Amino acid sequence: MKKHLHHIYGAILLLMAVSGCSKDFFEPSYTEGPITEESIWITDRRVREYLNQGYNYLLGRYNLDGGAILASASDEAVNSNLSSVINIFNNGTWGPLRTFDDQYTNLYTGLRVANVFLQRSPTSTIYPVSDLTGLRGEAFFLRAMYHYELFKRYGQIVLATRPFVVGEDLNLPRNTVEEVVRSITTDCDSAINQIAAASTRDWDAANYGRATKAAGMALKAKTLLIYASPLYNTSNDVNRWQNAASAAKALMDLNKHGLLSAADYPNLWDYTNTATSYNKEVIFATPAGSVNTIESNNAPIGFTGGLGRTNPTQDLVDAFEMTNGKPITDPTSGYNPQAPYTGRDPRLNQFIIVNGSTFKTGSLSRPVETFEGGLDNVPTNVNNTKSGYYMRKFLSSNATYNVNTITNVRRPWVLFRYAEILLMYAEALNEVSGPTQPVYDAVNAVRVRAGMPVLPAGLSQITMRERIRNERRVEFCFEEQRFFDVRRWKLGETYFNGPIRGMKITKSGTALSYSPFVIENRVFTAKNYLYPIPQAEIDKADKLTQNPGYN
Repeated sequence: MKKHLHHIYGAILLLMAVSGCSKDFFEPSYTEGPITEESIWITDRRVREYLNQGYNYLLGRYNLDGGAILASASDEAVNSNLSSVINIFNNGTWGPLRTFDDQYTNLYTGLRVANVFLQRSPTSTIYPVSDLTGLRGEAFFLRAMYHYELFKRYGQIVLATRPFVVGEDLNLPRNTVEEVVRSITTDCDSAINQIAAASTRDWDAANYGRATKAAGMALKAKTLLIYASPLYNTSNDVNRWQNAASAAKALMDLNKHGLLSAADYPNLWDYTNTATSYNKEVIFATPAGSVNTIESNNAPIGFTGGLGRTNPTQDLVDAFEMTNGKPITDPTSGYNPQAPYTGRDPRLNQFIIVNGSTFKTGSLSRPVETFEGGLDNVPTNVNNTKSGYYMRKFLSSNATYNVNTITNVRRPWVLFRYAEILLMYAEALNEVSGPTQPVYDAVNAVRVRAGMPVLPAGLSQITMRERIRNERRVEFCFEEQRFFDVRRWKLGETYFNGPIRGMKITKSGTALSYSPFVIENRVFTAKNYLYPIPQAEIDKADKLTQNPGYN
């Protein structure tokens, strides 16, 4: 950590100097050439733009490696590119010398920006002076956010609550989990108390995407939920679950966010402009420009050369219940293995492209063919689906790619949305008091909005826990929740270690037959609950120590 921190200040000044004009708040609006450090703090515009740069370290997650998303490192999906580095998560080769999603340097750089702002802003030039409180609240949020992203990956981390200086001894030991959680939640409280905007729509349109009270509340609740979960709560301290439930309830009681309607829900990620990017369900999302790479990377291969990178697994497909609310494993559910997509949770067709799904609009629209030899299942194509499925979630019907006239669509990565707050509240409260009516109400709100029936009355605490976990699996598929949920639940050996399945579909005349098959066998061991600290960081600071099992 020592070496890269010494160069961060200069890099930030250079970034501010060379960034071009943009309509978005997080990008500077001038190009003046190199500027000095001191000149930042005596100019209102530069002070604000220094903080704006802090938002650029938020993690957008649509393209981790040639179109890969983290779902392909869980039981949700496989990546059609068999050479993708994301596969080190699955084949047992993940370690300090072979990392993926290594955000260590990036996040500490973001922390440096937040800390410098918090240190220097009290004496800076800001008009009106009353704005200073809110800007500092945003900086506290960003500091909490970057510590949280480090915490959920690495567990114990070195807290950076002040800007380190050149020449300082940065060979520091990691703080305890308790200290990390306390620091994050304290910063969240500072953000909640100091930011005037309760939700994104309380900003003017030019500032959509800035931190809000609700964002601070969501981050606090999620941090406390992780701390309450089995990965860290080995004695099942109920007080931790209560703290997480209370934090989620505080956001619910703010009454500034809610679920989109059933009609609008399928378009949650189909953003056409800044306003729809920050709808009432989105609590906080990354800055984003307009792109078409999400579609070109993930669309079926038969649609203008889509790369079909993210291939959902049969394991994920099986998690979607029947429309009567029964799991497909229930012999009374009505599930037919030879008509496997009939009568299923509407979210299956909204999130996953199955054989026969209609994809795209207008002249490009047609049913997807993932049966063997179909237009979207061509074994000679290296990008061919490896599972018999393609991902639909996030893909906009408005985007076009690999054609003469392309169409881009705005794509922020949603970090917190209201449906998760409801399910976080339900999960935590169920651990405190079992399946009380508020638990049912929170889960059922998510289910009913999706077009599913309410949960049956009289569930036990254990059964409710299983239903909530499955609801999270379905509702948040491909959103990176599953990858970290299974870890905080300490169920990696159950779900991430062993065979991953797909569906082989054969066609004879007009008849189709379906046969699940094993795509690959995966490896997960106890050390994989946490990321390895990159060996380059250990080499710089031996007090850092490595996570267990990676030595």
